Amino acid sequence: MIIDANNMVLGRLASFVAKKALLGENIQVVNCEKAVITGDKKGILKKYQKRSEVGRPKKGPFQPKAPNLFVRKVIRGMLPYKKNRGREAYKKIMCHFSVPENLKDGTPTKVDGADVLKMSNIKYLKVERICKFLGWEK
Repeated sequence: MIIDANNMVLGRLASFVAKKALLGENIQVVNCEKAVITGDKKGILKKYQKRSEVGRPKKGPFQPKAPNLFVRKVIRGMLPYKKNRGREAYKKIMCHFSVPENLKDGTPTKVDGADVLKMSNIKYLKVERICKFLGWEK
């Protein structure tokens, strides 16, 4: 199953993907950099900056800076990844920056109820912007 993350709320997208992976489906998430997190811009950036400052530089915990890894870690938070079935489900999830060549032929699906353009909350921030704030470079 190919899922397009363009203008999708990250939490709703992640819970949908996690559930499908637990049911045994292989999931490919494309356009991860275009997923959004709703809320106040300053609050979101402050939260992720604080999270990246925790720990020691050489020993971790390390926070992902690339958008595809950032989205994959959010999805991991929705899985029981310390248990065997959660690890197996996590292996079935692949997140991609834009659309890879081998997935251009498939038709990506959208998650119902996760589109930010249909919501009343107009405050949101794209994952790409958060990753650039954390130090990611294309």
